[in-house]
Amino acid sequence: MTATTTAPVAAPALRGARQPSARLRAWATRAPLLPALIFMIVVTQLPFVATLVISFFDWNALYPKARRFTGLDNYRQVLTDADLRHSVWTTVLLTVAVVLASLVLGLVLALLLDRRFRGRGVVRTLLIAPFLVVPVAAALLWKHVLYNPEYGLFNGLLHYVGGPQPDWVSNTPLLAVEASLVWQWTPFMMLILLAGLQSRDQQQIEAARVDGAGDWQIFVHLTLPHLRRYLELGALLGSIYIVQNFDAVFTITSGGLGTANLPYTVYQSFYQAHENGLASAAGVLVVIGSIIIATFALRVVSSLFREEVSRA
Repeated sequence: MTATTTAPVAAPALRGARQPSARLRAWATRAPLLPALIFMIVVTQLPFVATLVISFFDWNALYPKARRFTGLDNYRQVLTDADLRHSVWTTVLLTVAVVLASLVLGLVLALLLDRRFRGRGVVRTLLIAPFLVVPVAAALLWKHVLYNPEYGLFNGLLHYVGGPQPDWVSNTPLLAVEASLVWQWTPFMMLILLAGLQSRDQQQIEAARVDGAGDWQIFVHLTLPHLRRYLELGALLGSIYIVQNFDAVFTITSGGLGTANLPYTVYQSFYQAHENGLASAAGVLVVIGSIIIATFALRVVSSLFREEVSRA
């Protein structure tokens, strides 16, 4: 009877003795991450909180003493002002066009590079190079080396064949910005889709060929369904960047000719009009849009990891 009554009392005491050491080990494991976490909060979250607070004020940098709390008036102005609404529409149009074009071209290049041929490694390196160029340098390259109406490469080729000599930036400003971004982001899409192509089940493809399926049937019924997650990931990650793009618009068109997107409008409101409150409200909306897109992107990445783990 004594043994049966003392055993249940000793077990909880033993578990209680083990719990502090487990907590200490957990904290010891997380402690090296605390400096990085504190640095991230100071660098990213505190400025965003300050921007959020300023967005509720009518605050012109030229008249700092005249600032006053206005609540949601800045957000209302961002959503109702004609110029700001046009910049939102330009942002959406620019993002959709660049992402779709980059995905299509990236898929074509990925399908070509998925085949074996001599010099494939060199070709891959050359095709990745545009993505490694600094965004401002890429925009300057397109503006001066390619688009310039007097000495640009495009007009030089047209002059060689006796064609017209258009001013590309003035005649097609938004298309000029889109082309430079497509050139820079197609390699990124190509890498994602190429990784998806190389993770296909080759036995399934061989079985389909034995059953008489052609290349087009394999592409439509096997390759595209397999690449769906990779296409979604590329579209979401590309959208996060293009929504926030500033370099190409600022460098190629300086926001003129109807190409001012929302980030450029934030720049104009803050640095040119000195409207800190209005610029902060527009910036908060850009961050909210980016967070929404990033949330979907993280879900796609998580699903991809789960699929890879299940296959392994």
